[in-house]
Amino acid sequence: MNRNYRKILLGLGLDSKDGHVRITKGDNFRLVGGSEETHEMMQEKAIKFNEQLDKRHKRLDDINEVEFRDISKAIGLKIPGNECKG
Repeated sequence: MNRNYRKILLGLGLDSKDGHVRITKGDNFRLVGGSEETHEMMQEKAIKFNEQLDKRHKRLDDINEVEFRDISKAIGLKIPGNECKG
């Protein structure tokens, strides 16, 4: 079986209490769950991340971990486990 694998940003919102299931798919990202506010925030971050990739003329598959962290920091994206890495 020939499969194409590619990287995506995955956003999981765990704070929904209204019974709505929110799902957003876009270039380089999939967002699932969250309250209306949380889901909207995830959408904004994903869009900003893609804008940064566009400015660099790169795709998510083309960047390394350092570039990923640089973009994340530039848009205010929190990376779990990154608190002690400065």
